[in-house]
Amino acid sequence: MSFVKKDNQQFYNPIRRGILNHQMIEPGDRVAVGMSGGKDSTSLLYFLDTIKRQKRLGFDFEIVPICLSMGFDMDISPMKEFVEHLGYSLEIVDTNIAQVVFDIREEKSPCSLCAKLRRGYLYTRARELGCQKVALGHHLDDAIETYFMNFLFHGKMKSFEPKSYLSKTDITLVRPMIYLQEKEIIRFVDRENLPVIFNPCPVDKKTKREEVKHLVSHLAKDYPDIREKFIMGMEQGQVQDFWPISKIND
Repeated sequence: MSFVKKDNQQFYNPIRRGILNHQMIEPGDRVAVGMSGGKDSTSLLYFLDTIKRQKRLGFDFEIVPICLSMGFDMDISPMKEFVEHLGYSLEIVDTNIAQVVFDIREEKSPCSLCAKLRRGYLYTRARELGCQKVALGHHLDDAIETYFMNFLFHGKMKSFEPKSYLSKTDITLVRPMIYLQEKEIIRFVDRENLPVIFNPCPVDKKTKREEVKHLVSHLAKDYPDIREKFIMGMEQGQVQDFWPISKIND
């Protein structure tokens, strides 16, 4: 693994700023990292490991990589070797999610159910392993795409939060890469030759999110700072900027 001068500016400083701004990780935390084998979760583990080893937060914390076996025919050995190379043991949780979603339920729009089931398995195992936090590899593009999906399909002007406490599972969900753009992550993965496992899901790249991804990319061509403006709007927006409906007394 290499390190270039611009890495601090492009990756580590934004991640550190996001973690500290939103208090994602605190001293002594045991943080589960959800590993899918994709570029985002693989990068997240690498970044957090570097931040931990170099004590860039000013305190220590633990990392616990967790992978869900979805029931697809998928070779996860490259991910397992990568995790072990960094000095960790990959916790593998066997599930039948693929069978439930595609064979038993035969979902035509499977993403929602699949995500719900994955979250359940991941959060439960994280708590069993003594983790207070679960870190996911969502980045800035994921956040802005979620915003547009909520706006276009549900009439809601909101995205996911950088940090969310889940009372049912007593887990705090964090997204340390919230300030990173996807294109930068792709470049880093290619530069470092990080292992990326092919996603065997039959609806991969065929979802509404993929449509919205293209929409955001198109907008960014005309408005190059759209992502920075999105962060500004999410962090500095005020309730009074919206149109609350006054209660009418009968």
